Amino acid sequence: MTYQPVPVFLYHSVSADPPSWIAPFTVCPRVFAEQLDLLADSGLEVVPLRRLIAALRGGPPLPARSAVLTFDDGFADFHSTVAPLLAARGLPATLYVTTGALGGPSWPPEHGSLLPPAPMLTWRQVRELDQFVEIGGHTRTHPQLDALRRQAVQEEVRGCKARLEDALGHRVDAFAYPHGYSSRTVRRVVDEAGWTSAAAVRYGFSSGADEPLRIARLMVRTDTCRDRFLAWAQGAGAPVAPFPERVGTKAWRGYRRLRAGIDHRHPSLPTPVR
Repeated sequence: MTYQPVPVFLYHSVSADPPSWIAPFTVCPRVFAEQLDLLADSGLEVVPLRRLIAALRGGPPLPARSAVLTFDDGFADFHSTVAPLLAARGLPATLYVTTGALGGPSWPPEHGSLLPPAPMLTWRQVRELDQFVEIGGHTRTHPQLDALRRQAVQEEVRGCKARLEDALGHRVDAFAYPHGYSSRTVRRVVDEAGWTSAAAVRYGFSSGADEPLRIARLMVRTDTCRDRFLAWAQGAGAPVAPFPERVGTKAWRGYRRLRAGIDHRHPSLPTPVR
């Protein structure tokens, strides 16, 4: 069966001067603005993530050509750069924040984070943004969840949800896996914690038949050229979910679990295997 591709774009930082560790995953503001305009020129309707999730769970179908915008981690440039560009075009988005990394310019953050130093959003800014974009969770400290014991996964997943809901004063439903990594056990914990959706990476299109707790996304990086982005906007150049987990992904998970069991270190940078 053929499914209509839905590009769910994943961004991290949008900055002209990012810290070196996140630079490969950063888009400069000029290119980001051009990409937003390419979506409009391609005839795509950018819809809220909630509409995709509703369709996945049997609700109204999406428009024939839809896209979703998501942003991971909670970098300060979302408030200063991204939000104004989205607002000027009337575009919805979902921002997944790592709660332990928030708080302002001081480092390390008060509640700890595995992310290296970078300008991050403050809680005041997150509450301001909550009026205009959907705020989602991205764990407390940004670990590789599928390499943790179940109890540690529960603490990360539930603690993030509780902290966000306490700060925002309402239910928070959308979750994203750090690095895009999950497993059946991790997804079960996410479901049990009350999250109604969870975004992975998978370097593929979502669709009306995608998995609500393993949504496929396309990561936009510094080296994502205009032609590739345009192909994604036109529904080409990547597989369409649902599709099976790659053999390489399973092997990479096994290696990371072995490494975590030996030295308990969890690298911060996203990696190309999903």
